[in-house]
Amino acid sequence: MAIEAAMARAPYASDPARSRGRLHREAASRTRNVFRRDCDRIIHSTAFRRLAHKTQVFVFHEGDHFRTRLTHTLEVTQIARSLARSLGLDEDLAEGLALAHDLGHPPFGHAGERALDRCLVASGGFDHNAQTLRVVTALERRYPAFDGLNLSWETLEGLVKHNGPLTLRDGTPIGRYREHGVPHAIGLYVGTPGSASASALHDLELWSFASAEAQVAALADDVAYDAHDIDDGLRAGLFALDDLAGVPLVGDILRNVRGQSPKLDPPRLVHELIRALITRMIEDVIAETSRRLRALTPRSADDVRHAPAAVAGFSPEMAEADRAIKGFLYPRMYRHPRIMRIMRDAERVVCELFERYHQQPEDVPADWVHSEEGGDARRIADFIAGMTDRYALVEHARLFETTPELR
Repeated sequence: MAIEAAMARAPYASDPARSRGRLHREAASRTRNVFRRDCDRIIHSTAFRRLAHKTQVFVFHEGDHFRTRLTHTLEVTQIARSLARSLGLDEDLAEGLALAHDLGHPPFGHAGERALDRCLVASGGFDHNAQTLRVVTALERRYPAFDGLNLSWETLEGLVKHNGPLTLRDGTPIGRYREHGVPHAIGLYVGTPGSASASALHDLELWSFASAEAQVAALADDVAYDAHDIDDGLRAGLFALDDLAGVPLVGDILRNVRGQSPKLDPPRLVHELIRALITRMIEDVIAETSRRLRALTPRSADDVRHAPAAVAGFSPEMAEADRAIKGFLYPRMYRHPRIMRIMRDAERVVCELFERYHQQPEDVPADWVHSEEGGDARRIADFIAGMTDRYALVEHARLFETTPELR
């Protein structure tokens, strides 16, 4: 009975029957609701397939068992669906947002993003979240009547605002966007003040929070990062199990697992650690989000959007543990000398490709269909951002005498 009650649709859940629709009008599917159709379009997109050969932390050839952008995305999707189901939210919308959240990542992970951001410093910079919007609204070219995937308003809103509002109601950028403004691709699409677009194509209400589904999908990303980067870091030998003993929450779980199964071999011990960590973090999100929802008593998805603060989140204790885990991983994994050396070479590959295409646009493959918007620099960035790690290295080897091995 308790499980059935938890799975019932909550009044604050997004309802596909009440979707605000798509930018381009289409006949409804006879077999799928609006959000399920979005999921299917994302899964069948070219950008989704490319995630299999894009870096999460380790470059594709470093080992068969490390996460790629695709396996990370699938893990985030599983966690997002679990959260949505337990909180009475729409699972299809949460799934679609998780499936699409990294479509805008360039090759070589955050190293590629840093490189493209430098290359585009005079053209509005590069932001992978904004590039995701560009992918699903312009760069995917599959349908005869429109560019992009023509996803629902709720999915687009969630992709853009899953980390919270970008602006005030008057369009003034806030938070991380205060200094440099709303990212170029988002401004181009929604028509924010000062953007290149005079009027909104699709007003995503950048001043409000996103749906509860988008908020739990963002938390699912955090859970997956923490747990699976620990797993990959151990597998790569960047740190040892005993190094985790002093990390809040992780150390406690490790001691519990060892106490219950003192003779467990290392691979099973790591699996039990990661499994328990994910469970603890999911249970915390469910408890804390339920507490916030009870306090707010929202009666609709719009009540969630217009709330004074996010409705989904970690408890203060889990938020502190999350910061401690990231604080542990940052110097030992993301800034490890071996990783930094490879990522510096990866940034060089991206920057050199950008400069070459900028100086000799005829080197861009003839079958690449350029976007009409954003100028030459933005078109080149669109092309490079869509590359897999492998293709970027092949292109670099085609155009330059020497190419880093990234090892």
